[in-house]
Amino acid sequence: MYSAPLMYTSLGGVLSENAGVVNIGLEGMMTIGAFAGATVAYFTQNPWLGFLAAGLAGGFLALLHAIACVTFTADHVVSGIAINFIGPGLSIFLTKIFFDGAAMTLPLDLNHKIPRPLNRFFSSISISNPILKKIFNFLNSIFNQYATVYIAFLLVLAVWFLLYKTKIGLRIRSVGEHPRAAETLGVNVYKIKYLAVILSGVLAGFGGAAMSIAVISNYRAALISGQGFIALAAMIFGKWRPQGAMWGCLLFGAAQGLVVHLGGTDLEISSQLLAMLPYIITLVILMGFVGEARGPAANGVPYEKN
Repeated sequence: MYSAPLMYTSLGGVLSENAGVVNIGLEGMMTIGAFAGATVAYFTQNPWLGFLAAGLAGGFLALLHAIACVTFTADHVVSGIAINFIGPGLSIFLTKIFFDGAAMTLPLDLNHKIPRPLNRFFSSISISNPILKKIFNFLNSIFNQYATVYIAFLLVLAVWFLLYKTKIGLRIRSVGEHPRAAETLGVNVYKIKYLAVILSGVLAGFGGAAMSIAVISNYRAALISGQGFIALAAMIFGKWRPQGAMWGCLLFGAAQGLVVHLGGTDLEISSQLLAMLPYIITLVILMGFVGEARGPAANGVPYEKN
């Protein structure tokens, strides 16, 4: 549940950076996606329309990032920082417009959140054997997840297939490694970069919606607070590969789940220390276990056509 929003966003980073565009603006794209998803889902009472709107909102911010970095060859990091200011600021501004000055969207009814497709599937099976019953209850606790979790895992497979088994994936990776050589072979470098960056924004928007209409039932200012950067860390942990990013997101999601679990126990641990735990784990993993991480050779390098 906590890993799924990170997985969407991290996969967006994988696509963008494999095409040679650094995208630290994923946090802002995730934030605008969380707002758009919660707002559209509330007014339409349809979580799937909210989910799609979140992807479109994230894609719009990504388009701005692509215009700045690809067309005008702006510094990728500076543009990403600007996106991280625009996303939360625009989200709060629009929230106050749509919800009469409130700083958060109105909560969704539980029946209008993203559904759990396997809710009580295993526990509904009638069986008398106590051992099998315990096994089925255990399976129910594992698979009773929101639909966004299953979609996230399917997208890992889809992005892997796109990058490593298709012609467009080869072009994305070639543009990220040596755009000048790709251009000599007839590849439209600008078009490929635009496509990858916009897709990264769409996926980050999905990640925001996975928070606001699945894990939580509304959007508020502090909902997305560092998840975009943790997703970037997971991408680096995974060596810019979708399957590696998935494992990184599962690790960091487990850290968040541990925080929630410890918060519900009798252990007297400061809530401030618990809140710091996922970020501390992120830093420790990056410093001690990732080693020398090298992304695509032309990642972050401005490109101008001859």
